[in-house]
Amino acid sequence: MFVMKLKGIVLIIYFLIMSSNKSKLNAGSGSHSYQKPDINKEWFVLTNKDQLEELINNSFIKPVLIYKHSTRCGLSMVTRKRLEEGWEQIRKKAVLYYLDILAYREISDMIAFRFEVPHESPQILIISEGKVIYNTSHSGIRVNTILKHV
Repeated sequence: MFVMKLKGIVLIIYFLIMSSNKSKLNAGSGSHSYQKPDINKEWFVLTNKDQLEELINNSFIKPVLIYKHSTRCGLSMVTRKRLEEGWEQIRKKAVLYYLDILAYREISDMIAFRFEVPHESPQILIISEGKVIYNTSHSGIRVNTILKHV
């Protein structure tokens, strides 16, 4: 438990450093194929299992979108960029959560068990009133389709 909290704190500090250096990363030669989510865009980053209950409770107020991302997968990167292009539209209708499945595989497994969906990546789950109302992965992740379900 302590180790998970410590990892969460380290991850938050890393995100803050990365967001302050974002322009430096973007100006590079392209060797940085992955960037952490932009905290300024209000992704809620899932780092501990307690957030899962909070997320479920929030889904009774507003739909919740969970984006499960692999930092080693090119398709995940393309999908995340596609989501961020439709960011303003999606966030008006849903609360957005980001899960790095490599760093937090235990949480990904808990999501799969709790919502009875197979683990995939990249993957989108839309939760409303505590239940999955839409689930897709890979090339099925499209902003226009998400907007129809939130």
